[in-house]
Amino acid sequence: MYERQILPRLLEALSDTPVVLLNGARQTGKSTLARALPEKREKRRYVTLDDATALSAAKRDPQGFIEALDGPCVIDEIQKVPELFPAIKAFVDRKRTPGRFLLTGSANVLLLPGLSESLAGRMEILTLWPLSQQELGGRLRNPVEALFSGTIGQWSVSPVSRGHLIGAMVRGGYPEAQARSNEERRHAWFSSYITTLLDRDVRDLARIEGLTEMPHLLATLATRSAGLLNVSDLSRSLGIPLTTLRRYLTLLETTFLITPLPAWSPHPGKRFVKAPKIFLNDSGLMADLLGHETSRIEEGMGLPGSLFETFVHGELIRHLAAFAPGARLSHFRTFPGTEVDFILENRRGEIVGIEVKAASSLTSRDWGGLRQLKEMLSERFRQGYVIYTGRETIPLGPGFTALPVGAFF
Repeated sequence: MYERQILPRLLEALSDTPVVLLNGARQTGKSTLARALPEKREKRRYVTLDDATALSAAKRDPQGFIEALDGPCVIDEIQKVPELFPAIKAFVDRKRTPGRFLLTGSANVLLLPGLSESLAGRMEILTLWPLSQQELGGRLRNPVEALFSGTIGQWSVSPVSRGHLIGAMVRGGYPEAQARSNEERRHAWFSSYITTLLDRDVRDLARIEGLTEMPHLLATLATRSAGLLNVSDLSRSLGIPLTTLRRYLTLLETTFLITPLPAWSPHPGKRFVKAPKIFLNDSGLMADLLGHETSRIEEGMGLPGSLFETFVHGELIRHLAAFAPGARLSHFRTFPGTEVDFILENRRGEIVGIEVKAASSLTSRDWGGLRQLKEMLSERFRQGYVIYTGRETIPLGPGFTALPVGAFF
């Protein structure tokens, strides 16, 4: 079992909050983590709503189902019976015991109307993404704090060869995909994973038939990962009505398969691009959908830039979930063409800008957007980084650093 960097936050939440929801895509390790918690009190009872008997009982009598669960418990796949949320609310309102319910779910309740509101003030929500490179390597450091302080440039960084980086991007972070070194077997797992998730979870959430366009939509989004999301253009190219497409995109986001990255603007009303960028949640999933096998990338002239940026995005959201849940991630682009791939803003309003370059050497143009961002923000701007595939951490001037992607390993 991998040590998960979100574990300290999970234990803290259970120590003072009646209901804790650990959500995230299927097969990211939620159930494994929930069942392996170091318990100081009595052992938690574990109930999964993937079990037909438990599912039937919960749907038939939500209140009675909750009342029958003595002591602290884990309820797995809670999104299958949304009627349990009001029952849990009524229970904890009578007896507000910290850590009473640990829920896991494969759907983002923040995007499901009414569910998160029913437990407002009683529930803390944590997200478990696929494994980060640090978790895979057993080296848990806080890169978010180090990015803001500038100390990440002082970290010892183990050299990451091109072959190692390609392998990391293509495997991604799903534990099951990591366990399969053979690319054909890994492809079989990804194919089964997507089919099962779309046929079961997405259909359950939509409660309608006729979702045959979803696999093609997901494959198309893989070709556009790390790019701006133009819903109207996507609707025309796929021949899916705009209202239907928006619903499909919400379903894919709800099941954590895609993540929109909002646009950031320092001055409302100015000429900034407001469209979000779209990312698949895992570079391994993206690589599989696009047929990016290790050998094909190694034989090519350069790394696919969108795959590399998706990989970096995945690392950032994993670390934010574990170490800085109050921070926000976005992108910045002006109509004249200035852009910064990632804007990281903490709760104090301080800004870190990050550019991503799938190259082993850089030119001054590679951090031109960061320089303009610093001029625009003045004291709010803390640090600017260019994450690249080289092996050396290089100062680029006051406030700017070329950071090898190996810092995330």
